[in-house]
Amino acid sequence: MKSKSLLLLILSVFFFTLKVSAQGNGKIIGKIIDQKTSETLIGATVGIDGTTKGAAANVDGRYVLTDVKPGKYTLVIKYIGYQTKSISDVEVKAGQVTTLDIAMASGATTALKEVVVKSTYRQASVASLYATQKNSASISDGISSELIRRAPDRNTSDVLKRVSGTTIQDNKFVIVRGLSDRYNSASLDGAPLPSTEPNRKAFSFDIVPSNLVENIVISKTATPDLQGDFAGGSVQIQTKDIPDQNFVSLNVGVGYNSQSTFKDFKNGYRNASDYFGFDNGTRKLVSNFPTTNQIVNRQLSQTQTIQSINSLNNDFSIYRSNALPTQNYQLTVGNVQELGANKNRLGTTVSLTYRNSQTTVPDLIQQFDNYDYHSAQYKFSTNIGALANFAYSFGKNKITFKNLYNRTFDDQFTYRTGSNTSDGSYDSRFYANDLLEKSLLKSTLEGEHGLGAKNSKIKWNLGFSNIINDQPDQRKTNYRQGAAGEPFYAQVTGLAKQNARVFSHLNENIYSGKVDYSVPVDLFKQSTLKLGVYSQYRKRDFNARFLGLVINTSNTQYDINTILQRPIQTIFGPNLINNGLYSLDEISNPTDRYDANSWTNAGYAMLDSKFSEKIRVVYGLRVEKFDLKLHTEETDMQQPRAQLNNTDFLPSVNFTYALTQRANFRASYYRTLARPEFRELAPFAFYDYELLATLQGEPNLKRTLIDNADLRYEFYPAAGQIFSVSVFYKKFQNAIEPKIEDSNSSTTISYFNSKSAYVYGFELEARKTLDFINGGNFFKNTTAYANFSLNRSKVTNPNDGIVRLEKSRPLVGQSPYVINAGLQHNELDNKLSINVLYNRLGKRIFYAGGERFSSVYEQPRNVLDFQIGYKVLKSKGEVKFSASDVLNQKYNFIYELDGKPYIPSGTGYTFKSYLPGANYALSFNYTF
Repeated sequence: MKSKSLLLLILSVFFFTLKVSAQGNGKIIGKIIDQKTSETLIGATVGIDGTTKGAAANVDGRYVLTDVKPGKYTLVIKYIGYQTKSISDVEVKAGQVTTLDIAMASGATTALKEVVVKSTYRQASVASLYATQKNSASISDGISSELIRRAPDRNTSDVLKRVSGTTIQDNKFVIVRGLSDRYNSASLDGAPLPSTEPNRKAFSFDIVPSNLVENIVISKTATPDLQGDFAGGSVQIQTKDIPDQNFVSLNVGVGYNSQSTFKDFKNGYRNASDYFGFDNGTRKLVSNFPTTNQIVNRQLSQTQTIQSINSLNNDFSIYRSNALPTQNYQLTVGNVQELGANKNRLGTTVSLTYRNSQTTVPDLIQQFDNYDYHSAQYKFSTNIGALANFAYSFGKNKITFKNLYNRTFDDQFTYRTGSNTSDGSYDSRFYANDLLEKSLLKSTLEGEHGLGAKNSKIKWNLGFSNIINDQPDQRKTNYRQGAAGEPFYAQVTGLAKQNARVFSHLNENIYSGKVDYSVPVDLFKQSTLKLGVYSQYRKRDFNARFLGLVINTSNTQYDINTILQRPIQTIFGPNLINNGLYSLDEISNPTDRYDANSWTNAGYAMLDSKFSEKIRVVYGLRVEKFDLKLHTEETDMQQPRAQLNNTDFLPSVNFTYALTQRANFRASYYRTLARPEFRELAPFAFYDYELLATLQGEPNLKRTLIDNADLRYEFYPAAGQIFSVSVFYKKFQNAIEPKIEDSNSSTTISYFNSKSAYVYGFELEARKTLDFINGGNFFKNTTAYANFSLNRSKVTNPNDGIVRLEKSRPLVGQSPYVINAGLQHNELDNKLSINVLYNRLGKRIFYAGGERFSSVYEQPRNVLDFQIGYKVLKSKGEVKFSASDVLNQKYNFIYELDGKPYIPSGTGYTFKSYLPGANYALSFNYTF
């Protein structure tokens, strides 16, 4: 609550003290880089020809010319060792910012070149990103803030769908090059992002609002200065810090789902604080609730038992309403001030976001083995977020302090009917209330300092993250009908997976720090030496309790059969509880609680060498030392229950040959690794009623070593345009994959290290304006883009004496192909924008097969999105109409073996199938 109050105070101060820049003048802002390497040129000077007005580039290469009168100017840029550049026809408009990024060349290579900013102003962000990408040390793909703004993307996970070779699973987890989320890493503002999920190594990218992202780059090959824990891609997100000018931006949006909004919506207990993302405490266990030992060892008196049961939230009523439209609100304040005679810059960006949605899946079908289920799911979701970024740039120095807070409140009510022949159910009525509260607090303090006259630089970073996952009172109750016409009886005569209440809490703190130093050295034609150290400490505490009410069948005061037929609203009525009809029970296991910690310490050295005008090689070595310990409360097992102690040498070589001024050929080799996540190691067992399986970790997992090789050709026909072709190969040693144990009636999903695995693939990306068709304005203002990837992988199942249906299979989550395509068009002097996007991915394994069941494959579906935006009120406001998944094709997950549907037994091969509904949204944004 203190962090919320602080951010609200900051927002209030800036809202009331915001200084609006003089409307009569404008600014020229940009970045100065080396056109061959994209290294920032610290201290390069920019002046307006014929005046005394000028500025110097700071430590990240940025310059600002303020209080410039409207008109056209010629800029003169100078830097020692580089040819002076004169850029004419730079147009400044009243009250606006003109962005001009400048690439400088050494004095012997480039003549003066005239640049007209007016014709490229809208492309500046895109052109800068692709220019940086062309000169990047590794193979990478990216997307800029300008492209993000034009797409109908609400958050970062939506944005990542547009990046070549990238797919999104469950609308929030990233898959790069066909490798699941556990083989990818992510960083935000230079510091690592933690796993936000309690049961997997994955970061939920849907918590970062897209309009606060400066750019996203996915490095698909490694350099020594990147963390070694990835194989698919390293996702690097940069949020905005010093704004170009003062502003206040307000965004209001409303959304409609074709199968949810204004339709019947059911939910369990609800209170007003749910709408703000916080439970009011009525769902959680009270502080003096009996301990596990007191319940298991029957140490409670009947009075204490009744008091304890009454302290639980026993409101099992089902409330009905009509689902409200989705609501989105965002307020962002940006402030920049120039201080002192040197015009040092102090910038602040503060943002508050709110989103609430009520969605329905009216008929989720599961027909396989013993199950013939139909479920209706109703999800109430609230997401609140705050961002507070502060930056101070002075001379050759820059200090930033970036903070992100996000809280997600997902409350799902499930009502399921159908038969389960394994327990003799002719029909059933299953009720589940499942609330998951997740929060992320992340703070990063970073500094950049230019040293001396050689363009050397030191950069340091300190980070802290806190992850909380609370599951306060997941409630499951099942009614069973033995035969047609018979009554439904509540299964509350014992504590079991379909009659239990789960209370779990996960808290994780992460501390990180790193220092990078780079300096030009006299080696070959041009070289830069970069050295660095990195350290991260993680500490996690987890505990879960499985409680439930069990009816006393020997009670003679009541007709138990009559009581068991009561509806869910009254089966746990206060009169029954207070008369002692129910006892309090708990299923306890020493693996239900664990604590874990890990240390990662690393150092690296790398050289970035230009051997000639055309040949560049980035090479070096990273060494990582990793220590992990995980403890449970098991007394009959050696502690720590899981332990890892590894020192790994990770070499990498990235070769770039400049075929022409606009084309590169790249080749790379690098070694990376993948470490097991805490949850994958913890022997804690948890029944997932949606998967109809138990999830359990494996303490003996080893880390995975991966050898990687890549080739890529890339061509940049014009600013903001690209054509690239890539191939890659990856070989895994001890790949971590799910292990399915399904010989019993209940399926268990655990993990194992495969003996060998590999993946290889092909990627193609193109982005081009359509002016080659016709020189008219319509085609000049239309851009087409597409990326396509083709992937193949193979993992060998364990040789552990179990005869599995599949000896080998593709990697879990790997899509054999991915297609992204789109059209962008601007009209009416860029006031009108139209964007159409298409996505399709090949079938991929969702749930790996075992002894009785083959693998479950998610089937391909076509996804079509579009957005229309129109600027109003002198372009200060913009109205957007967005539509996503307008085709509304069914999500279909089926059992397959050898490419054909497979019926293991019973009713069919459908693991689950449902329609998500098409989404439509209308929003208005105003900036003043």
